[in-house]
Amino acid sequence: MPKSPRTPLTVLAGVGAVVALAGCDSTNAAADGPIKVEASDTSCAVAATTAAAGNVTFEIANKGSKVTEFYLYAEGDRIMGEVENIAPGLNRRLIVEVPEAGKYQTACKPGMVGNGIRGEFTVTGGATRQDDADARKAAATKSYATYVADNSSALETETAKFADAVKAGKVDEAKSEYARTRVFYERIEPVAEKFGDLDPAIDAREADLEPGQQFTGFHRLEKDLWSTGLQADSPRIADKLLTDVKDLVAKSKDLKLSALDLANGAKSLLDEVATGKITGEEETFSHTDLWDFQSNLDGSKNAIQSLRPVLQERDAALVSTLDTEFANVQALLDKTRVGDGFMYYDQLSPVEVKTFASAVDALSEPLSKVAAVVAK
Repeated sequence: MPKSPRTPLTVLAGVGAVVALAGCDSTNAAADGPIKVEASDTSCAVAATTAAAGNVTFEIANKGSKVTEFYLYAEGDRIMGEVENIAPGLNRRLIVEVPEAGKYQTACKPGMVGNGIRGEFTVTGGATRQDDADARKAAATKSYATYVADNSSALETETAKFADAVKAGKVDEAKSEYARTRVFYERIEPVAEKFGDLDPAIDAREADLEPGQQFTGFHRLEKDLWSTGLQADSPRIADKLLTDVKDLVAKSKDLKLSALDLANGAKSLLDEVATGKITGEEETFSHTDLWDFQSNLDGSKNAIQSLRPVLQERDAALVSTLDTEFANVQALLDKTRVGDGFMYYDQLSPVEVKTFASAVDALSEPLSKVAAVVAK
């Protein structure tokens, strides 16, 4: 989900190619090139306001002083595609499949907060969904849909147990349930983020709240359990969390994901690690960040595994690199295991944190290439 403004350690520890982006005055997307987006702290200059249905590519250059994000929204703020963690001076590419004509919106989010600086965007014509034309892509999305369904079902079951413990005032039991419940949410977070109203209600951190926004969801109860003690309204917050999770589970059943959604989701899960888990800011009160880290890694790996037949045929070397880097990150996580869980984040040394950051950066770089391979 959108995070408060901060510089992820992967930016500080890692390296990345910076591509200079030329300006463009056209109002129509070129058929053979990406749509240039120049983002600043106060503007979001999208070079084209229309594109033909099919794969639409945006290339975003952050000219501002804040880490930013870029989104393409459908009606009702349904997220078609997003790219997070665009540090000042860097660029990122977003490739999103938009098979249906209609009115959409682009948005830059300087500081990674708020509704963003929005602009109208029109998609014309129509296009065959790639999954309908490519059996391997269809198999990939079907496999991943099963993974989402399994984790969604487990999320609903475990959230009910967690909520019951909170409402019964069983603090120790609720603390024990907290991290194991969030595992299932963190694995499928890119799916949750498709629903712009539910993700903040379920997963917003206190530092990310907008003025007037109510603090609800997992992290509000995390604060109650580890910091302030259970509050008079904690049972109500627990009931709301379960209601929101049930709503998410129901909506996810009808969500049609594309192979590009899987590719972008795999990368966004590593961005989640970079902006929250590695910095220790996701689980401010419980310090259970490494549980989330493992879950994000699991979700990313599963998306890539679903896409493996497509990737193997088109870029076997990329698959080999991904396998190596996934294994490297997993090996580091395995060193922090304690029983059936992990060390608490505040037990990590600065050297361990830096090592994690470097490994995440090394995995993030090849993951950023997956969407382009899938889009071919």
